[in-house]
Amino acid sequence: MRFSVDPWDPSYGASLDTELGASSALVDPDVEVPARRWAPIDPMPVAQPAAVLFVDGVRRVDAQVWVDQGQESALALCASYAAGVMCCCPEQGAHLAVAEVRRGLVTTVADASGIDTAAGTYEAVPTAARADVAPMQVLSLALQRALGEVELAAAELARVGAGEPDDLLVVDGPLRGRAHLPRAIGFVKSHRSDYLPPQLGAVVAELRPGQRTPVFALGTSWERHTWYLRLPPAPGTPWAGIVRVEAPAGPASVELAARSQATLVRYASTEYKDSRAPQNLYPIAGLERALRRRLGEPAVLYRALRRAAAQVVPAG
Repeated sequence: MRFSVDPWDPSYGASLDTELGASSALVDPDVEVPARRWAPIDPMPVAQPAAVLFVDGVRRVDAQVWVDQGQESALALCASYAAGVMCCCPEQGAHLAVAEVRRGLVTTVADASGIDTAAGTYEAVPTAARADVAPMQVLSLALQRALGEVELAAAELARVGAGEPDDLLVVDGPLRGRAHLPRAIGFVKSHRSDYLPPQLGAVVAELRPGQRTPVFALGTSWERHTWYLRLPPAPGTPWAGIVRVEAPAGPASVELAARSQATLVRYASTEYKDSRAPQNLYPIAGLERALRRRLGEPAVLYRALRRAAAQVVPAG
């Protein structure tokens, strides 16, 4: 029996769902070349960016709490989250350009106030309850939105302080909400939806390391241009090392595709250094480690929350 092993660490979930979900997105494969001429595209000589700015964020739930709202209590999350930018440039190499850390009380109680602790303040992050969504999922989605806002703020701050007129901004994840940022691409490591018809999807499996598919348009609640790229080293399975890169819809997307192809392969990780290789790019992995260190010690924060809760004097 012959088989191959995907190097992606299964503890992070699958890089590719065994059965990709059918997508309702509107797809136009003719952005760069007509669909009948789809084939793997080799790297082309392009000017390297003056700097590559990698944007990512991390989150951690420090405690689940119950917020008193009269006769009943509502489930809430006390969470620490951070976002930052790792800048890679010839002058300074890879260095942390921006790091923003927040602590939040994510709650459906509209008038909830923040929680002051000896380890810092958890600012109230209110969100609306939904009858059709489980409370924990509502809170988790709200936490993810709050993290996205910090990621956007970090990216904008990096562009002011460390940006170059010829830089490239690489956002870890979809570009949603950040498509207005100039020279920005979204870097999607795992795949849940099947966007291409079978005859074009077969081109993805044919990609060799460093090759990409042609650019195609993808329209859901927002429109963007996107393409698939295979990172080195050589694959063991048809979708090993495949990432999807996206850019704002427009004439610059083909140029960004060529630039991403020449740039991202330089930062692909290797199996013996990263369990999510090659998709977890080295600068992103380094940024995640730096941000997690800034979240603080979980046990210290948990004890601080317990002490703050014990000091609250019940009304009446």
